[in-house]
Amino acid sequence: MDIGWPEIAIIAVVILVLFGSKKLPDAARSLGRSMRILKAEVKGLHDDEPSPPAEITAAPPTSSPPAEIVGAGEPKSTP
Repeated sequence: MDIGWPEIAIIAVVILVLFGSKKLPDAARSLGRSMRILKAEVKGLHDDEPSPPAEITAAPPTSSPPAEIVGAGEPKSTP
């Protein structure tokens, strides 16, 4: 199906009759805003795609023993 210039002219006339010459600039402006919003949302979706996970390396073990946890204000009891 091929759309030529005569079909485009007929569509333009129908749009002009439906919207009127006074409302047509507002309609075009609204369509432009909607297209910008759609473009920004699509770009945001592409930015939100998860990237491949980075290689995780384990931290080297420490040679010091773990610290003893003593409650605040409690004296340390010795057996």
